[in-house]
Amino acid sequence: MNIIASASNSWGIGKDNDLLFHAREDMKYFKETTTGNVVVMGRKTLDSLPGGKPLKDRVNIVLTRNIDFEREGVIAVHSVDELLEEIKKYSSEIFVIGGGEIYNMLLPFCDRAYITRFFADKEADTFLPNLAESKEWQLESESEDMQSGSLTFRFTVYKRI
Repeated sequence: MNIIASASNSWGIGKDNDLLFHAREDMKYFKETTTGNVVVMGRKTLDSLPGGKPLKDRVNIVLTRNIDFEREGVIAVHSVDELLEEIKKYSSEIFVIGGGEIYNMLLPFCDRAYITRFFADKEADTFLPNLAESKEWQLESESEDMQSGSLTFRFTVYKRI
């Protein structure tokens, strides 16, 4: 499994169930990276998507404690064990796309982290662990610095050691 996220200097990823930064290039990167693959998210993340609808051209799996949860175009699982069984059915890549609780729950099962690093800080209520300072992760690749309006960012990939 992989995670894909965008993070501030302090590894903040969200506030009030929304992303901290909105850059067209980051959205394009996310779409290109995840299309044709499986995305795993929590119910709140699904609700935050346009119209609360699943992402097109991807298998959408929602990890939720709500046993009664159903939504068209979504596969609901209710535990990490159930998720791990479900993803065995797919040969495509698996991307954990949020939110914070789901990232933290599934990070131990991930081998790669695709992180768009924004060189800015904004007030956040949700954070990822700092992979750059982790002994378990190493930077595998990074892009040149990019600009979107006043925001500077870089696409990075961390690999579990």
